[in-house]
Amino acid sequence: MSELSVDHLLGIRGLTRDDLELIFKTASEFKEVLNRPIKKVPSLRDLTVANLFFENSTRTRLSFELAQKRLSADVVNFSAASSSVKKGETLVDTVNNILAMKVDMVVMRHPHPGAHHFLSGKVSTTIINAGDGTHEHPTQALLDAFSLREKLGNDLEGKRIAIVGDIRHSRVALSNILALKLLGAEVRVCGPATLIPKHMISMGVEISHDLDETLIWADVVNMLRIQLERQGDANSIPFFPSIREYTMNFGLTQERLNRLDKQLTILHPGPINRGVEISSEIADSDHSLILNQVENGVATRMAVMYLLAKR
Repeated sequence: MSELSVDHLLGIRGLTRDDLELIFKTASEFKEVLNRPIKKVPSLRDLTVANLFFENSTRTRLSFELAQKRLSADVVNFSAASSSVKKGETLVDTVNNILAMKVDMVVMRHPHPGAHHFLSGKVSTTIINAGDGTHEHPTQALLDAFSLREKLGNDLEGKRIAIVGDIRHSRVALSNILALKLLGAEVRVCGPATLIPKHMISMGVEISHDLDETLIWADVVNMLRIQLERQGDANSIPFFPSIREYTMNFGLTQERLNRLDKQLTILHPGPINRGVEISSEIADSDHSLILNQVENGVATRMAVMYLLAKR
């Protein structure tokens, strides 16, 4: 297989295992490029990519922009905070005005789930989902799986991977579950009952509310932050009693890892709330792949854009 089966990256749902393998193979090649003295290739020369971010982002936006520049694309950055969206302009009008300037590819983050699916039916350009509300974040799942394959070997079949934290509000969790299941891994979600939606059972994952037991079960743990910004206003009923109690029950500490008779591989998509879901000692340890994830994010996003541009 030499090309993707899709014209857009709207989510992991819709991709095949062959698609994932092609993305990982291409990302490996681009990672070699990134480790050379001259880190640019002309793969997207003469193409213009627009980054449309309707939500705040640091890592994802920088990673995409760097990936685009490494591929020699022309880059246009759009921020909703300083745009005509504030004046009531619709999403379709915003994008069509940008496309009228001869943009070839759109990378978009949007607060509303499904915005990318909606847009892909309205405009004639390639759409890449950089996060849509609490729905999906496909490139994060791809770079996470790519990082795990580097660490554990190319076959994740049968590997036990736990995703711990705020599953309810996490687009990273959903995309990771879909990607890992597609690659044959066993997946478990762990967190307070209030932060795990009931539909998780239908996705073929295990559910646990006991972090210590989950650490015994797992080969890998992916620690997610508490997304307080998505949990309502000050008048809402809280999902757990306090941050302190959450950390006591679901925070990853050295003390917890010391009870195990094995080494775990640690992931975190960022941003990290140190001392809440994970201690600094663990985040900065040799078992953490957090900085590997950041590095692999550029190579993976290069691969996605290159393969979609080929179509």
